Amino acid sequence: MNQKERLIYLVSYLMKENAQGEGIAIEPLLPLDENQLMTMFRGLINTRLPYPISDYFLEVQDEFLQEWHSERENNTLEDMIEVDSQIYLWQGDITSLEVDAIVNAANSEFLGCFIPNHRCIDNEIQTKGGYQIRLDVAEIRKEQGRKEPIGRAKLTPGHNLPADYIIHTVAPITLGKISAVKSYMLSDCYKSVLKLADAHQLESLAICCIGTGQFGFPQEEAADIAIQTVKSYLQENQSKLKIIFNVFEDKDLEIYKRKLKVNE
Repeated sequence: MNQKERLIYLVSYLMKENAQGEGIAIEPLLPLDENQLMTMFRGLINTRLPYPISDYFLEVQDEFLQEWHSERENNTLEDMIEVDSQIYLWQGDITSLEVDAIVNAANSEFLGCFIPNHRCIDNEIQTKGGYQIRLDVAEIRKEQGRKEPIGRAKLTPGHNLPADYIIHTVAPITLGKISAVKSYMLSDCYKSVLKLADAHQLESLAICCIGTGQFGFPQEEAADIAIQTVKSYLQENQSKLKIIFNVFEDKDLEIYKRKLKVNE
């Protein structure tokens, strides 16, 4: 199958599931281009609950995602701003990074984002890594028997991502004035992520702006906590981890450049 044929199969499979087994005609899908089909696929897979799925579906999905990743530009440490021997700064899509692990800012339900085609990092990572990620986190949720606590960290395979692993953490939701407790909880997210990375002997770790965006933590204060916590951890634990502060928005890039004293 080529990429369009794979997408048609994936979309028709999920549409048939939603129709409770009734026949789905693929003819209306044929005139659509790959971007339109990708939007349909993403919307359908985003809303699918973590139930078992056919091995063949996953095989076709993996073939599609692996070819999709191979056709775009992925990024390594050489593409990033080197702040010092262990800290780097990079702006862009975290799912394009060829590193040992990337960090996902998960929600407490710990099943991923169910909003179709939403552009949050949780949705991006699960969509581009594959449906297996939702099954992985659902299994963790089932085993622990509760929602994911704030400030902890869990590791899953990266599956189809260029990164080998994903480390998931849940930040506190911050509305209004920042409390000392919320600041401590956000710092705990970073500490837990770093400890887990070292426990698995990882060498490179890309960390997103945990706690900002929909979680509501102000960008300036969140960056202060991130930088201070990471630097203290590396020094106090003599960790050899290489840390990439991964930002997406221009404002975050400006903030991190200023606080890390990056001159270009």
